[in-house]
Amino acid sequence: MKKRNWMTLGIVLTFLSTVLLTACGSNEGGENSAANGGSPSEAESTLGDIKSRGKLVVGVKYDTKLFGLKDPASGNVEGFDVDIAKALAKEILGDETKIELKEVTSKTRIPMLNNNDIDMIVATMTITEERRKEVDFSDVYFKAGQSLLVKKGSPIKSIDDIKKGTKILAVKGSTSVDNIKAKVPDATILEFDNYQDAFSALKAGQGDTLTTDNAILYGMAVQDPNYEVVGEPFTDEPYGIAIKKGATDLLNSVNEALNKLHDNGEYDKLYEKWIGKAPSGE
Repeated sequence: MKKRNWMTLGIVLTFLSTVLLTACGSNEGGENSAANGGSPSEAESTLGDIKSRGKLVVGVKYDTKLFGLKDPASGNVEGFDVDIAKALAKEILGDETKIELKEVTSKTRIPMLNNNDIDMIVATMTITEERRKEVDFSDVYFKAGQSLLVKKGSPIKSIDDIKKGTKILAVKGSTSVDNIKAKVPDATILEFDNYQDAFSALKAGQGDTLTTDNAILYGMAVQDPNYEVVGEPFTDEPYGIAIKKGATDLLNSVNEALNKLHDNGEYDKLYEKWIGKAPSGE
């Protein structure tokens, strides 16, 4: 009888262990899904969540003249990327004011997107295969190319003038750093958290040139006419709007909105407002 009781107890314990392990396994799967940005069904509901919330949360830069720059006096953030984001809010939610802008940098934008702090990134972000592993990209909405900014009178006139020991300023987390290292591996690269810090360092004489996309550099030259963009672009930098991986509904909605902005002429108006005459096929 005692032996039978022990056998019965063993069967019960085995059954309970199986139930508990199954439950734990399900819970862990849920936690892992959340850690990786949620399950496919969760990601695909992003557009629905935005519409239910009634607000589009967009990551933009606050330090990049012409694209996203915060006016310290008014507190307003203005630029081409900001206006594109507002146009997307209008297409998605029917009202361009139904938007919240959050500051991102080249270093923080992907973590903020994947942590659900923002719905998308509209921040001079170049589409690369490496980044595609972390986010999904919209169609190209702006074509740029990497160039150099120097003080007027500088002996540096193009990428060919950069030699061993030349101090080049760039921004952390940008493709510009990798590109310039590949082009001139003997140069000294100094990295900063944002473009305004890098530009201030250039004006303080901490470097010989600053490199990033030409569109961003033109904005710096507008800020201070003692500086100029030199040489031809030495890379292609197609900008895309970054969406959390798997948010197919939102991605499709963004691409549809971009197509509409091109078709109705609104894109050209925004381009001319901030950058200049829109190139054919832009």
